[in-house]
Amino acid sequence: MSEPPKVSVSLVGAGRVARGLGWRLREAGWGIAAVAAPRIKSARAAVRVIGGGSVCVWPSPRVLNAGVILLAVPDDALADVVAQLERAGDRDLARKVVLHTSGALTSAVLAPLARRGAWTGVLHPMQTFGARARPSLEGVLFGVEGHPQALRVIRRVVRSLGGESARIDSARKAHYHAAGTFAAAHVLAAMEAAVQLAVAAGLKRREATRALLRLTRQVLENQELVGPRAAWTGPLSRGDFATIRLHWEALATMPAEFRDAYAALSRLAARLLADSPEPLLERLEQITRRASAARSGQ
Repeated sequence: MSEPPKVSVSLVGAGRVARGLGWRLREAGWGIAAVAAPRIKSARAAVRVIGGGSVCVWPSPRVLNAGVILLAVPDDALADVVAQLERAGDRDLARKVVLHTSGALTSAVLAPLARRGAWTGVLHPMQTFGARARPSLEGVLFGVEGHPQALRVIRRVVRSLGGESARIDSARKAHYHAAGTFAAAHVLAAMEAAVQLAVAAGLKRREATRALLRLTRQVLENQELVGPRAAWTGPLSRGDFATIRLHWEALATMPAEFRDAYAALSRLAARLLADSPEPLLERLEQITRRASAARSGQ
């Protein structure tokens, strides 16, 4: 059975997420109606990247000319955008599908629009939108939730983008978003720390980055193939506390956050990956406690 024809989409927002999703939606056959942003220059730039849509300054009732309204704005601006859309839409919101792209906020933030008759929901790609204006969304997981009518449209959108949809428990939305933060932002910080340590040891930044990224990719491939415990590597996995003490001493030459992160990540690894975490945690505590005592005695 063929799907019903794709309806048009209006975008509120002109940042990386709005431009990336807008371009992919247009490529997938969704009509782009209005592209609205507080500054007309930003809206024009977004339309150029997307390759379609009419430029308008937000707030504007012209976004209501589409069947789907996608709010791709920062989390701290979403409540104000919802209030502005409620005022602009009034009765015209009935049976409109209004979605936001936040990974942390639930569809509850769209409640004022739902009370006006809109079908509201969340469409969050588990994907970074960096310098590339047109990211691939093939195989990307989209966290979704909302009104049943909105979910029907959301799933059609996700399928058309080549992604996979997974319904998220709205009461646990922050858990979902924290997962993405661990996998993206925290990994990036850990990788940059690794690069700086390698540079401090004498490597050139470019060769350090290339070597460490290769190492990380191999570990992640191992995790996918054999699971996290079998893929676990490094001195803690072997119980090599002499090497960990050497690491701890070397990190004293770096900013304090390096030691803090090393200690926290070591404890987390012991808790999550070791068959018997308590003995490892105790030994780690001994190393950090002795080092602190030695520093205070100097």
